[in-house]
Amino acid sequence: MNVPAQLKYVDTHEWLRAEADGTITIGITDHAQEALGDLVFVELPAVGRTLAVGEACAIVESVKAASDVYAPIAGEVVAVNEAVPAAPESLNAKPYEAWLFRVRPADPKALDGLLDAAAYEKLIG
Repeated sequence: MNVPAQLKYVDTHEWLRAEADGTITIGITDHAQEALGDLVFVELPAVGRTLAVGEACAIVESVKAASDVYAPIAGEVVAVNEAVPAAPESLNAKPYEAWLFRVRPADPKALDGLLDAAAYEKLIG
């Protein structure tokens, strides 16, 4: 299982990466894509949408099931990865490159207290 050390994680299996401009890039983990199986559909949140922590904001659908993606932090969606809905399988192939959306966090310390790689690895056992 691939769990990059430089990322933060949440127990709903999203990863987060701080960007130089203060935004946070969000995607689904390797564990999540593996559990879902072959992805066939992705729906992303609208740019400009304000998200609350824990709010269902995107959908990933596989041949097995549809699953919500939850906002791991509060903030405004400032970008979406348009390539992912056109090629959902990219999430299976490269889950840490095929990001879903970027958020400008409501709290600049939003990543504090989230899981680091070691804690996430322990969670998924």
